[in-house]
Amino acid sequence: MTGIEIFDPRLHNILKPGSVLQRLGGGAIWGEGPVWLPAEQALVWSDIPNNRMLRWHEGQGVSVFRQPSHFSNGNSLDREGRLVSCEHGRRGISRTESDGEVRLLVDRYQGRRLNSPNDLVVKSDGSLWFSDPAYGIMSDVEGYKADSEQDGCHVYRFDPLANVLERVADDFQKPNGLAFSPDESLLYISDTSASHDPAGCHHVRVFDVEAGRRLVNGRVFAVIEPGLPDGFRVDHQGWLYISSLDSIQVYAPDGTCLGKIHVPEKISNCTFGGLRGERLFISASTSLYAIDLNTRGCQFAAA
Repeated sequence: MTGIEIFDPRLHNILKPGSVLQRLGGGAIWGEGPVWLPAEQALVWSDIPNNRMLRWHEGQGVSVFRQPSHFSNGNSLDREGRLVSCEHGRRGISRTESDGEVRLLVDRYQGRRLNSPNDLVVKSDGSLWFSDPAYGIMSDVEGYKADSEQDGCHVYRFDPLANVLERVADDFQKPNGLAFSPDESLLYISDTSASHDPAGCHHVRVFDVEAGRRLVNGRVFAVIEPGLPDGFRVDHQGWLYISSLDSIQVYAPDGTCLGKIHVPEKISNCTFGGLRGERLFISASTSLYAIDLNTRGCQFAAA
Protein backbone atom coordinates (compact mmCIF):
# COMPACT_ATOMS: atom_id res chain seq x y z
CA MET A 1 0.00 0.00 0.00
CA THR A 2 1.22 3.52 -0.75
CA GLY A 3 0.02 7.00 0.15
CA ILE A 4 -1.36 8.42 3.38
CA GLU A 5 -4.03 6.69 5.44
CA ILE A 6 -6.09 9.00 7.64
CA PHE A 7 -7.73 7.71 10.83
CA ASP A 8 -8.39 11.07 12.51
CA PRO A 9 -9.18 14.40 10.77
CA ARG A 10 -6.45 16.10 12.80
CA LEU A 11 -3.92 14.51 10.45
CA HIS A 12 -5.00 16.92 7.70
CA ASN A 13 -3.32 19.72 9.69
CA ILE A 14 0.16 18.41 8.85
CA LEU A 15 -0.47 17.64 5.18
CA LYS A 16 0.36 19.88 2.24
CA PRO A 17 -0.89 19.51 -1.34
CA GLY A 18 2.60 18.23 -2.14
CA SER A 19 2.86 15.81 0.79
CA VAL A 20 3.92 12.82 -1.30
CA LEU A 21 6.53 10.26 -0.32
CA GLN A 22 9.72 10.43 -2.41
CA ARG A 23 12.57 7.93 -2.63
CA LEU A 24 15.84 9.86 -2.47
CA GLY A 25 18.34 7.02 -2.88
CA GLY A 26 19.34 3.53 -1.87
CA GLY A 27 22.24 1.12 -1.64
CA ALA A 28 22.09 0.27 2.06
CA ILE A 29 21.68 -3.17 3.59
CA TRP A 30 19.96 -1.83 6.72
CA GLY A 31 19.80 1.94 7.04
CA GLU A 32 19.35 3.51 10.48
CA GLY A 33 19.88 6.62 12.59
CA PRO A 34 19.17 9.52 10.17
CA VAL A 35 20.31 12.96 11.33
CA TRP A 36 20.06 16.33 9.60
CA LEU A 37 23.22 18.45 9.44
CA PRO A 38 22.07 22.10 9.12
CA ALA A 39 25.56 23.44 8.42
CA GLU A 40 25.84 21.20 5.36
CA GLN A 41 22.15 21.05 4.47
CA ALA A 42 22.65 17.31 4.21
CA LEU A 43 21.26 14.13 5.74
CA VAL A 44 23.56 11.49 7.21
CA TRP A 45 22.50 7.99 8.22
CA SER A 46 24.05 4.65 9.18
CA ASP A 47 24.26 1.53 7.00
CA ILE A 48 25.03 -0.81 9.86
CA PRO A 49 25.95 -4.15 8.20
CA ASN A 50 28.17 -2.33 5.67
CA ASN A 51 29.98 -0.62 8.58
CA ARG A 52 29.58 2.83 7.03
CA MET A 53 27.60 6.05 7.13
CA LEU A 54 25.94 7.53 4.07
CA ARG A 55 25.23 11.14 3.13
CA TRP A 56 22.46 12.63 1.00
CA HIS A 57 22.50 16.16 -0.37
CA GLU A 58 19.96 17.75 -2.74
CA GLY A 59 21.41 17.73 -6.23
CA GLN A 60 24.32 15.50 -5.25
CA GLY A 61 22.51 12.33 -4.29
CA VAL A 62 23.95 9.64 -2.02
CA SER A 63 27.65 9.29 -1.18
CA VAL A 64 29.72 7.61 1.53
CA PHE A 65 30.14 9.87 4.55
CA ARG A 66 32.36 7.62 6.66
CA GLN A 67 33.74 4.09 6.31
CA PRO A 68 34.44 2.28 8.53
CA SER A 69 32.05 3.72 11.07
CA HIS A 70 32.53 1.27 13.97
CA PHE A 71 29.12 -0.13 12.98
CA SER A 72 27.35 3.09 13.90
CA ASN A 73 23.61 3.02 14.53
CA GLY A 74 21.69 5.98 15.98
CA ASN A 75 22.95 9.53 15.44
CA SER A 76 22.11 12.99 16.74
CA LEU A 77 23.66 16.44 17.19
CA ASP A 78 24.81 17.84 20.51
CA ARG A 79 24.11 21.40 21.63
CA GLU A 80 27.19 22.63 19.74
CA GLY A 81 26.09 20.97 16.51
CA ARG A 82 28.60 18.11 16.71
CA LEU A 83 27.64 14.66 15.50
CA VAL A 84 27.17 12.12 18.30
CA SER A 85 26.76 8.46 17.37
CA CYS A 86 25.94 5.09 18.88
CA GLU A 87 28.62 2.57 17.90
CA HIS A 88 28.09 -1.17 18.02
CA GLY A 89 31.73 -1.85 17.17
CA ARG A 90 33.28 0.04 20.07
CA ARG A 91 30.16 -0.51 22.20
CA GLY A 92 29.91 3.15 23.14
CA ILE A 93 28.96 6.71 22.23
CA SER A 94 31.27 8.80 20.05
CA ARG A 95 31.43 12.48 19.13
CA THR A 96 32.86 13.90 15.91
CA GLU A 97 35.01 16.88 16.87
CA SER A 98 35.42 20.03 14.78
CA ASP A 99 38.77 18.75 13.49
CA GLY A 100 37.18 15.50 12.30
CA GLU A 101 38.41 13.29 15.15
CA VAL A 102 35.83 10.66 16.12
CA ARG A 103 36.26 10.58 19.88
CA LEU A 104 34.83 7.82 22.04
CA LEU A 105 33.02 9.47 24.95
CA VAL A 106 31.76 6.54 27.00
CA ASP A 107 31.76 2.75 26.64
CA ARG A 108 31.52 1.37 30.18
CA TYR A 109 29.11 1.39 33.08
CA GLN A 110 30.57 0.65 36.51
CA GLY A 111 33.71 -0.72 34.86
CA ARG A 112 31.93 -3.16 32.53
CA ARG A 113 31.48 -2.71 28.80
CA LEU A 114 28.12 -1.61 27.51
CA ASN A 115 26.20 -3.94 25.19
CA SER A 116 25.80 -2.00 21.94
CA PRO A 117 24.29 1.49 22.22
CA ASN A 118 21.45 1.74 19.73
CA ASP A 119 19.80 5.16 19.65
CA LEU A 120 20.24 8.44 21.48
CA VAL A 121 18.71 11.83 22.07
CA VAL A 122 20.31 15.04 23.36
CA LYS A 123 18.56 17.03 26.08
CA SER A 124 18.76 20.83 26.32
CA ASP A 125 21.19 20.57 29.26
CA GLY A 126 23.66 18.77 26.96
CA SER A 127 23.15 15.31 28.46
CA LEU A 128 22.99 12.30 26.14
CA TRP A 129 20.24 9.73 26.77
CA PHE A 130 20.64 6.39 25.02
CA SER A 131 19.35 2.83 24.82
CA ASP A 132 21.66 -0.18 25.15
CA PRO A 133 20.13 -3.40 23.82
CA ALA A 134 22.34 -6.32 22.78
CA TYR A 135 21.65 -6.33 19.04
CA GLY A 136 25.21 -5.40 18.11
CA ILE A 137 26.82 -8.26 20.06
CA MET A 138 24.35 -11.02 19.15
CA SER A 139 26.23 -11.75 15.89
CA ASP A 140 28.95 -10.40 13.64
CA VAL A 141 26.44 -8.83 11.24
CA GLU A 142 25.99 -5.47 12.99
CA GLY A 143 29.05 -5.48 15.22
CA TYR A 144 31.20 -8.13 16.91
CA LYS A 145 29.64 -11.13 18.58
CA ALA A 146 30.38 -11.12 22.30
CA ASP A 147 28.93 -11.92 25.70
CA SER A 148 27.14 -9.18 27.54
CA GLU A 149 28.96 -7.71 30.53
CA GLN A 150 25.81 -5.99 31.85
CA ASP A 151 22.94 -7.57 33.77
CA GLY A 152 20.44 -6.69 31.05
CA CYS A 153 19.51 -4.11 28.43
CA HIS A 154 18.97 -0.67 29.92
CA VAL A 155 18.63 3.06 29.27
CA TYR A 156 21.32 5.54 30.33
CA ARG A 157 22.00 9.24 30.79
CA PHE A 158 25.50 10.52 30.12
CA ASP A 159 26.73 13.94 31.20
CA PRO A 160 29.72 14.73 28.93
CA LEU A 161 30.83 17.70 31.03
CA ALA A 162 30.98 15.79 34.29
CA ASN A 163 31.87 12.53 32.50
CA VAL A 164 29.21 10.72 34.51
CA LEU A 165 27.10 7.82 33.25
CA GLU A 166 23.98 6.81 35.16
CA ARG A 167 21.30 4.22 34.51
CA VAL A 168 17.83 5.75 34.26
CA ALA A 169 15.66 2.72 33.33
CA ASP A 170 16.26 -0.95 34.04
CA ASP A 171 12.91 -2.60 33.28
CA PHE A 172 13.19 -3.01 29.49
CA GLN A 173 13.82 -6.15 27.49
CA LYS A 174 15.21 -4.47 24.36
CA PRO A 175 15.09 -0.66 24.67
CA ASN A 176 15.44 1.01 21.29
CA GLY A 177 14.27 4.41 19.99
CA LEU A 178 13.76 7.36 22.29
CA ALA A 179 12.64 10.99 22.08
CA PHE A 180 11.68 13.82 24.42
CA SER A 181 8.44 15.76 24.26
CA PRO A 182 8.93 19.41 23.18
CA ASP A 183 9.10 20.67 26.78
CA GLU A 184 11.24 17.68 27.86
CA SER A 185 8.76 16.76 30.59
CA LEU A 186 8.24 13.36 28.96
CA LEU A 187 10.60 10.77 27.50
CA TYR A 188 9.25 8.16 25.08
CA ILE A 189 11.19 4.89 24.74
CA SER A 190 10.38 1.88 22.56
CA ASP A 191 10.86 -1.76 23.49
CA THR A 192 11.41 -4.05 20.50
CA SER A 193 12.08 -7.41 22.13
CA ALA A 194 9.56 -9.00 19.74
CA SER A 195 12.37 -8.85 17.18
CA HIS A 196 13.72 -12.12 18.62
CA ASP A 197 10.82 -13.32 20.78
CA PRO A 198 7.31 -13.78 19.34
CA ALA A 199 5.93 -13.06 22.79
CA GLY A 200 8.13 -9.99 23.23
CA CYS A 201 7.33 -6.29 23.28
CA HIS A 202 6.52 -4.04 20.34
CA HIS A 203 5.38 -0.93 22.12
CA VAL A 204 6.38 2.62 23.07
CA ARG A 205 6.41 3.58 26.73
CA VAL A 206 6.35 7.10 28.14
CA PHE A 207 7.93 8.36 31.36
CA ASP A 208 7.69 11.57 33.33
CA VAL A 209 11.07 13.30 33.61
CA GLU A 210 11.59 14.31 37.22
CA ALA A 211 14.13 17.01 38.17
CA GLY A 212 15.43 16.88 34.61
CA ARG A 213 17.28 13.60 35.07
CA ARG A 214 15.09 10.86 36.57
CA LEU A 215 12.39 8.78 34.91
CA VAL A 216 9.23 7.99 36.86
CA ASN A 217 5.69 6.73 36.23
CA GLY A 218 6.49 4.58 33.19
CA ARG A 219 3.45 3.40 31.24
CA VAL A 220 2.65 2.03 27.78
CA PHE A 221 1.88 4.83 25.33
CA ALA A 222 1.14 2.79 22.19
CA VAL A 223 1.40 -0.78 20.94
CA ILE A 224 2.74 -0.72 17.38
CA GLU A 225 1.79 -3.22 14.72
CA PRO A 226 2.56 -4.53 12.23
CA GLY A 227 6.27 -4.70 12.96
CA LEU A 228 8.25 -2.84 15.60
CA PRO A 229 8.52 0.77 16.82
CA ASP A 230 12.25 0.86 16.07
CA GLY A 231 12.95 4.61 15.97
CA PHE A 232 10.78 7.72 16.07
CA ARG A 233 10.75 11.51 16.33
CA VAL A 234 8.50 14.19 17.84
CA ASP A 235 7.39 17.40 16.13
CA HIS A 236 7.00 20.85 17.71
CA GLN A 237 3.39 20.18 18.75
CA GLY A 238 4.25 16.89 20.45
CA TRP A 239 3.05 14.47 17.77
CA LEU A 240 5.05 11.26 17.42
CA TYR A 241 6.19 9.80 14.09
CA ILE A 242 6.84 6.13 14.83
CA SER A 243 8.41 3.52 12.56
CA SER A 244 6.69 0.21 11.84
CA LEU A 245 6.75 -2.54 9.25
CA ASP A 246 4.59 -0.73 6.69
CA SER A 247 4.47 2.94 7.61
CA ILE A 248 5.32 5.88 9.79
CA GLN A 249 2.47 5.86 12.29
CA VAL A 250 1.50 9.34 13.50
CA TYR A 251 0.31 9.66 17.10
CA ALA A 252 -1.10 12.59 19.04
CA PRO A 253 0.13 13.08 22.64
CA ASP A 254 -3.21 11.72 23.86
CA GLY A 255 -2.30 8.31 22.39
CA THR A 256 -4.58 8.49 19.34
CA CYS A 257 -3.17 7.06 16.13
CA LEU A 258 -4.01 9.79 13.61
CA GLY A 259 -2.91 7.93 10.50
CA LYS A 260 -0.13 6.29 8.54
CA ILE A 261 2.42 7.48 6.00
CA HIS A 262 2.93 4.29 4.03
CA VAL A 263 6.46 3.33 2.93
CA PRO A 264 7.24 0.41 0.58
CA GLU A 265 10.06 -0.96 2.78
CA LYS A 266 10.43 -1.92 6.43
CA ILE A 267 11.19 1.25 8.39
CA SER A 268 13.94 1.72 10.93
CA ASN A 269 13.85 5.39 11.89
CA CYS A 270 13.12 8.97 10.84
CA THR A 271 14.13 12.57 11.49
CA PHE A 272 13.07 16.08 10.58
CA GLY A 273 15.29 18.30 8.44
CA GLY A 274 15.43 20.65 5.49
CA LEU A 275 15.66 24.43 5.48
CA ARG A 276 12.71 24.90 7.85
CA GLY A 277 12.62 21.50 9.49
CA GLU A 278 9.42 20.56 7.65
CA ARG A 279 10.78 17.56 5.78
CA LEU A 280 10.50 14.12 7.36
CA PHE A 281 13.38 11.88 6.27
CA ILE A 282 12.78 8.13 6.65
CA SER A 283 15.39 5.37 6.68
CA ALA A 284 13.74 2.17 5.50
CA SER A 285 15.76 -1.00 4.90
CA THR A 286 17.80 -0.27 1.75
CA SER A 287 16.55 3.24 0.97
CA LEU A 288 16.13 6.81 2.14
CA TYR A 289 12.72 8.45 1.71
CA ALA A 290 11.31 11.90 2.47
CA ILE A 291 7.97 13.68 2.66
CA ASP A 292 7.28 17.41 3.06
CA LEU A 293 4.84 18.18 5.87
CA ASN A 294 3.12 21.18 7.40
CA THR A 295 4.92 20.80 10.72
CA ARG A 296 8.43 21.01 12.13
CA GLY A 297 10.62 18.83 14.27
CA CYS A 298 11.10 19.79 17.93
CA GLN A 299 14.52 21.29 17.27
CA PHE A 300 13.09 23.59 14.60
CA ALA A 301 10.24 24.97 16.70
CA ALA A 302 11.70 28.47 16.83
CA ALA A 303 12.92 28.49 13.21
